Amino acid sequence: MSRPVPFCWYELMTTDASSAADFYGKVIGWSVSAPDPSSPMDYRMIVRSDGGPTGGLLPLTAQMQADGARPAWVPYLAVADFAVGLAALEGDGAHVLMPRTDIAEGSFAMLTDPQGAAFYLMQPRPPEGSPDGQSHAFNADGVQHARWNELATSDPAAAKAFYARHFGFEFNTFMPMGPAGNYDFIDFDGQQVGAVMPLMDPARPPSWLTYFGVPSASAAKAAIEAAGGTVLMGPHQVPTGNWVVAATDPQGAAFGVVGGQ
Repeated sequence: MSRPVPFCWYELMTTDASSAADFYGKVIGWSVSAPDPSSPMDYRMIVRSDGGPTGGLLPLTAQMQADGARPAWVPYLAVADFAVGLAALEGDGAHVLMPRTDIAEGSFAMLTDPQGAAFYLMQPRPPEGSPDGQSHAFNADGVQHARWNELATSDPAAAKAFYARHFGFEFNTFMPMGPAGNYDFIDFDGQQVGAVMPLMDPARPPSWLTYFGVPSASAAKAAIEAAGGTVLMGPHQVPTGNWVVAATDPQGAAFGVVGGQ
């Protein structure tokens, strides 16, 4: 039996929840739930057409923005023991942005890796009655799922070593990109789940870019532009035969889509 991929959840932090829900509904086909009135925090589920969640939407408050939060997609990486994992990460140069929080679904904290790319650390708690329950937010072949996780970083060699130590990533193959360096594929338990690459723009901070599955990259590009987003790259065919587009949504959060032409 294969091990669950560490990428277990994806969060969109945004300054306009209603606009973001409308945008991603048109581009990817998701629906976004209403906030839970019993919850102290406005947090909304991003739901696929099959009824399963791919992630959550967090509206940024004025205080969050004053503290430096900006629209972004941030991945969650799972560990078996939160306390042990967090201590190891901090001891290896990670920086805690948001301290530990415990909710019904598990324990999590927001960090940056030593180069500055943000991610969440999480110890998920399986639903009651389903001890083997696992996330299906990532599915390398799924439409409306996260399908690829790409880290652009100022120090690829250090980043690869960091994520290999703490999350079991392997780097067995790469694609040369000429003078820019290599595109190093992330392997986990026999499948490719993403890649690490050098920053192409020195003014851009290191960050993870998540690609979500769509039936057609060309149709998604048209939908992005029609809905007020900005296409940064593509459609571009990749070695798997799929086509990709990188973009920003109307609030400025970067994301990608991957699928057929």
